[in-house]
Amino acid sequence: MRDISLKNGLTAIIREANPEDAPQILRYIEQVSGESEFLSFGPGEFETTVEREREFIESTQNKDNALIILVEFNSEIIGMLNFSGGTRTRTSHRGEFGISVAKKYWELGIATAMLEYLIKWAREHKIAKIDLMVREDNERAIKLYEKFGFKHEGRISRYFKLDRKFYGVIYMGLEL
Repeated sequence: MRDISLKNGLTAIIREANPEDAPQILRYIEQVSGESEFLSFGPGEFETTVEREREFIESTQNKDNALIILVEFNSEIIGMLNFSGGTRTRTSHRGEFGISVAKKYWELGIATAMLEYLIKWAREHKIAKIDLMVREDNERAIKLYEKFGFKHEGRISRYFKLDRKFYGVIYMGLEL
């Protein structure tokens, strides 16, 4: 756990999740699901129970190649990153992540802080590759990933469908 300075002068906390965070994580996920069309789920679509979320966090803590990062301000979760490594020997050196920030905290450096944390952690845990998928029209996120050295590795068309419109995704990767 450590403090991070936000661009607005406030201080938040960045840390790894623990099972006791499960209820607050579920509230956070429900909140952000209605704030951005760039997530892979919308309001009411992330269906799990507090107990299953606790178990998921515990299983993540027991793996050398998985991580859940939280950013908190005033004891409220305002950002989250979930990294999952490969489950087999041949793929355990790499993993993918999803990231989100509560809308009222966009543009304050929270995603940057979580990516810095992830990359440092990945190097310490001998992760050789970090992958992600980003919607092709999410220019702000793409620029952020490029700033960290992520490279475009491919494209998948019609990956998302929202209001009868299709969106592709860009597959990006960072070799460590």
